[in-house]
Amino acid sequence: MKRLSAIALGLAVLTPGLVQAAEANLAPAKDKVSMCIGCHGIPGYKTAFPVTYNVPKLGGQHAAYIVKALQAYKSGDRKHPSMRAIAASLSEKDMADVAAYYSAPAVQAAAK
Repeated sequence: MKRLSAIALGLAVLTPGLVQAAEANLAPAKDKVSMCIGCHGIPGYKTAFPVTYNVPKLGGQHAAYIVKALQAYKSGDRKHPSMRAIAASLSEKDMADVAAYYSAPAVQAAAK
């Protein structure tokens, strides 16, 4: 029980800093997400290349998930050709900025 309390306390101390860091990166991400909106900003959108694929909604996703997904596209671990090309053009900072943008509370609320 003490261990669980220590973990909860640690999360409570770190969370405000993480939220502030994510919000701080929204401005630089606005130009970077323009390439995402064309597919991920259309509710219920499906691609037809290379196969029919339901495009996931990004608003409300966890930042760490978005970064890991972009890294996997860039490395080739994920195979969608359009996403591989986009991720290849992104730096680690770009990925973090895009992830911060889509995980921000205001973007999450708009995505619902």
